[in-house]
Amino acid sequence: MNYRDLANHSRVWIYQANRKLNDKEVTEIRNYGANFIDQWAAHGSDLQAAFEVFYNQFIVLFADESQVKASGCSIDSSVRFIKEIEKEYQLDLFDRLNLTYKSGSEIKMMAMADFQTALEKGQLNEETIVFNNLIETKGEFESKWEVPVKESWHANLISN
Repeated sequence: MNYRDLANHSRVWIYQANRKLNDKEVTEIRNYGANFIDQWAAHGSDLQAAFEVFYNQFIVLFADESQVKASGCSIDSSVRFIKEIEKEYQLDLFDRLNLTYKSGSEIKMMAMADFQTALEKGQLNEETIVFNNLIETKGEFESKWEVPVKESWHANLISN
């Protein structure tokens, strides 16, 4: 299923890779994701869900919980699946201290402390487009995932 076909209230889980994936890895991971989604279930019922890789760096799961809530077991199985990808491709998908942003058409990443320093030195500013991986729904994903620093939690890193 294409994530665009899911309702805006669908839940979203974003996993940011610590490096850019090559096209072969993206194709393989998309195939693994499609297979996972086909068998992902909550309380024995299929979840309406989608899986996608964005910018060769973000692995995103979507689940419409209006029919069936993602249970603890189904969420655990998705985390196990993500950890399998992590191991297979030698990635770190759980480091929340790396922040990603756009520099022109490039996606760049840096440690949170370095990001804050870059803001203080004016190398980055409140208009810099960042990826807010804390969003929770597909609607937020489409409108609040890629936003200027000033419209994200990243604004807390700007010294006053």
